[in-house]
Amino acid sequence: MAGIDLKKTTGEMIRNGTWKFEDGVFYQAFESGIAGYDGGNFIFPDSWGRRERKSAKEKLTFILGLDTDLDSFYAAIIDSPFSFLIDEFYGLTVPAAPSPYQALVETIAQQQVSFEFAQRTIANLVRLAGRQVGDLHAFPSPERIASLSEEELKRAKLGYRAGYIKSLTELYLAKKLNLELWDRDVEEAIKYLTKFRGIGKWSAELFLAYGLRKNVYPAGDLGLRRGIAKIFGKRVKEVNEKDVREVIEPYGRWKGLLAFYVLCYDRKTEMERKIKIRNRRKNSR
Repeated sequence: MAGIDLKKTTGEMIRNGTWKFEDGVFYQAFESGIAGYDGGNFIFPDSWGRRERKSAKEKLTFILGLDTDLDSFYAAIIDSPFSFLIDEFYGLTVPAAPSPYQALVETIAQQQVSFEFAQRTIANLVRLAGRQVGDLHAFPSPERIASLSEEELKRAKLGYRAGYIKSLTELYLAKKLNLELWDRDVEEAIKYLTKFRGIGKWSAELFLAYGLRKNVYPAGDLGLRRGIAKIFGKRVKEVNEKDVREVIEPYGRWKGLLAFYVLCYDRKTEMERKIKIRNRRKNSR
């Protein structure tokens, strides 16, 4: 049975300062303390009661995708052009946000920028507005974000996205924006979310995957298109959103996870390409 590889999974998580992976243990900061998971056991502060432990266990399971049936996923792609991804990312699951609100904020922060830059801005926001818990920070509450001006939020280097985050947070607190879309089907949820300024189709799809673990993926994402292009020997400009859907959709219940593996493959190969370029430049001096 394929087990979850914590190192690989945390390696694909947003480095936002709310968690750490240390000596084989994943630690996540919550408002009331830090909980952990070592691959077999959950670790809680001694002061926590049964209710807090139960809630944290559910959150950690959700964040790390501990109930993902990787064996069935690998069986579904073993005879496909994507089969090489099994060895490449064996044990990898899709990380998720601890709450839909956090997922929304982190999704907005990723609009129109590289994943690396987005991670830095999110970490800036966490340091700016999150409460320190040990050597980590809890993700800022919507109340805390709403209390900051747009200019204050821009100190996190969020640019125009600061305005979207503030306005959407205010709508959320006023109960005019519902993020608890667990029971809505994907198309219905996308239609609802994209009515709000600052949420386009890409953002809605990423939010539903990252915040609610819906079986969906942002087909127009550059990294996903680039990953598909690499796997099928095409140029990026030859792969559009429709092309991505044509190759991913046939995998049904596993399409979201497959799309994530393709995205991770693109991130890995892009990093390798950039390292080669840097080394080439260094050696040419």
